[in-house]
Amino acid sequence: MATLNIVLVEPEIPQNTGNIARTCAATGARLHLVGLMGFKIDDRKLKRAGLDYWHLLDITYYDSLSDFFRQNSGNFYYFSTKARHVHSDVTYPDGCYLVFGKETAGLPEELLLQHPDNCVRIPMLNNPDARSLNLSNSVAIGVYEVLRQWNYPDLLCAGQLHRLSWD
Repeated sequence: MATLNIVLVEPEIPQNTGNIARTCAATGARLHLVGLMGFKIDDRKLKRAGLDYWHLLDITYYDSLSDFFRQNSGNFYYFSTKARHVHSDVTYPDGCYLVFGKETAGLPEELLLQHPDNCVRIPMLNNPDARSLNLSNSVAIGVYEVLRQWNYPDLLCAGQLHRLSWD
């Protein structure tokens, strides 16, 4: 089974983290929460966003980025509005890590500068007022690009009607 890792560095908004947790649970991606968060993990808003999916979630917590990197190895892709490469131009290997920064500041620029070839961005309107996408939307775009490239392993790709039949 293919493994996809989602890394949130110091997330600040519980609803975003809850939505991301739900995306991870529904796709089988592992969630890594790194550093100080702007909320308690038992926050009602966090649980409400991920509601019935918590039992499906594979989640690990780390005290800091150095703690995270000490415990994990592999291919890391840093999502940032400051990146020079488009996220869909990358071929993502099994076991890769998609790394996202906090809502108000993104990832540390020192980290980005150390890995310029692995920094990717989601294209947006060329307008200074369009600063960034919502974090949970960005994670969903990244996750589904990787899963699309992998041909949606172990995911249900067809649904059934509840009251009627497709036949």
